Amino acid sequence: MENKLKLLIADDEMDITELLKGFLSSHGYECEAVTNGKDALNKIKQNKYDLVLLDVMMPYIDGYHVAYEITNQIENPPHIIIMTSRDIQFEKNIAKMSGAAEIIQKPFNLDDMLKLIKKITENK
Repeated sequence: MENKLKLLIADDEMDITELLKGFLSSHGYECEAVTNGKDALNKIKQNKYDLVLLDVMMPYIDGYHVAYEITNQIENPPHIIIMTSRDIQFEKNIAKMSGAAEIIQKPFNLDDMLKLIKKITENK
């Protein structure tokens, strides 16, 4: 990739953030990670990201509220993928209403996550 896309990973499970960060970095993405919704929102307000991966259940502010704040407060907001261990059939509408482009069920396959990221960012 000539221009590295900048991603923010927000999940309170450090194993997931480190796994995603390492995997996506090895595929040419510039990645940062935070472990709660408050830090995610602050980072997004201070930096320009192309895509944000948001866990639903995080300390301080949940992923849906972070997504809603991003899409309503940030000019040219980044794409958002919601990650959840909940049943995505019930969560899809909430994710869309919050401003997320997509939702993916945990545990997910890393290759599926990469395909989803490429699909979203290539349509930017």
